[in-house]
Amino acid sequence: MGEKPLHETIADADFARRRAEARARLDALDPAKNGGGDPFRRDWFAAVYALAEGDAAKVPWGNLAPHPLLADWLATRRLDGMRALDIGGGLGDNAAALAGQGARVTSFDLVADAVAWANKRFPALDFQTADLFAAPPDWAEAFDFVNEIYTLQALPAGLLPQARQAIAGFLKPGGKLLVVARAREDDQTIEGPPWPLCRSDLLAFESFGLRLETLEDIPPGATPSRHWRALFGKIR
Repeated sequence: MGEKPLHETIADADFARRRAEARARLDALDPAKNGGGDPFRRDWFAAVYALAEGDAAKVPWGNLAPHPLLADWLATRRLDGMRALDIGGGLGDNAAALAGQGARVTSFDLVADAVAWANKRFPALDFQTADLFAAPPDWAEAFDFVNEIYTLQALPAGLLPQARQAIAGFLKPGGKLLVVARAREDDQTIEGPPWPLCRSDLLAFESFGLRLETLEDIPPGATPSRHWRALFGKIR
């Protein structure tokens, strides 16, 4: 994986400059970096897309490509016929990668502007506006595969149990959950956001009917920092 381009490393200097300027402005608005406010950070996520004004450089995660640890995982797998849910779909690249491997994908994001942007980029896919913590009832146990990249690490620790329960609830018995997140040690404190996950954060999914199948501790290379890539199966 080390030979692949670094995620969040932008070859175009002007793109990188615009991203750095946007990050500084967004950090100044983020309640998690400024002493409180809504722990869900809903207004902040909406502000990201409103202030971007159609420029992907101004969306911190808008790299116009699937996450490399998802792309690498999918390179040796097919998802033909599987109904897949992509959480926090952003600009749509991860959903497109899942669809490219044969999945029937529903992707959702909290922010309507993000959904409209993704729909414009990938009009053949199903993008919806939804809240992880108040998802449509008909999504309960409706999916064969769930993709979760970077949503958990964007939430403070107090919201993680509720988020894990919601994510596990989307899976059919026998379904699979893929989680990609920045990594830290259990005894390591990191100022966020983002808040990298520790191993126990991932293992806690087992309290919601999932069983850990693989857990990869991936050093910097395909990404600039250490990451987890975990696959869970829902107990039948």
